[in-house]
Amino acid sequence: MSLPTAAAAFTVLIPARLASTRLPDKPLADIAGVPMVVRVAQRAIQSGASRCVVAADDPRILEACTHHGVEALLTRTDHPSGSDRLAEACALLGLPDDTLVVNVQGDEPLIDPTLINAVAAELQRRDDCVMSTAAHTIDSTTDFLNPNVVKVVLDRAGTALYFSRAPIAWWRDGMPPGQPLNTLPSPAPLRHVGIYAYRAGFLRQFPKLEPSPLEATESLEQLRVLWHGHRIAVHVTTHAPGPGVDTPQDLQRVRELLAKA
Repeated sequence: MSLPTAAAAFTVLIPARLASTRLPDKPLADIAGVPMVVRVAQRAIQSGASRCVVAADDPRILEACTHHGVEALLTRTDHPSGSDRLAEACALLGLPDDTLVVNVQGDEPLIDPTLINAVAAELQRRDDCVMSTAAHTIDSTTDFLNPNVVKVVLDRAGTALYFSRAPIAWWRDGMPPGQPLNTLPSPAPLRHVGIYAYRAGFLRQFPKLEPSPLEATESLEQLRVLWHGHRIAVHVTTHAPGPGVDTPQDLQRVRELLAKA
């Protein structure tokens, strides 16, 4: 597999929190004999990253990573978000402010290494943005209307205008009140993919920014960035990412997919 590389070296950080209401001890969930967080790291290591580190909140995660040869460090247990955990990891690792950091979620065992590279490259080429992320085309009305599927709208330069759980952009003439939606608007709406690249300096600043009312309303942390006037570049990929793991059903699905691979 040929992997495009970012224009500069980057570090992958994987936040891993043991507590999960829907899937207890989620980072340690077994997938074909390997803990899930290790599976994520193994995929990330296949990217162009110069370093891949798991930022754990529990010694058991640290032990599992070490056992499988994955670099990991222990962070505080009281962080309110993954971004806060990664900010501490940046400090512990002593990363310079201009270091590119890609946040790969610890519940994405099927993450595509090429997507990691693309998000890092997107931020590297966009000096006007403090972050980058990814999106792909939505191809079903079910996903478009699903509040668990986060949507994003872009400007002409590929910069995020807004993220929402609502179906945006709203198709005025094709979505009359009380009527079922049978077709999608054109251009096709975009689904946000939860992978982010930052420069380490901004990542350290992020937890200090005042939370946004929009962030609280939508329960979307990235809206804090836009609310403070910063810009987020968006890489639009042609391929939907593999499924993440939030529930026991998701875990079984991933196990079955890997068994067929």
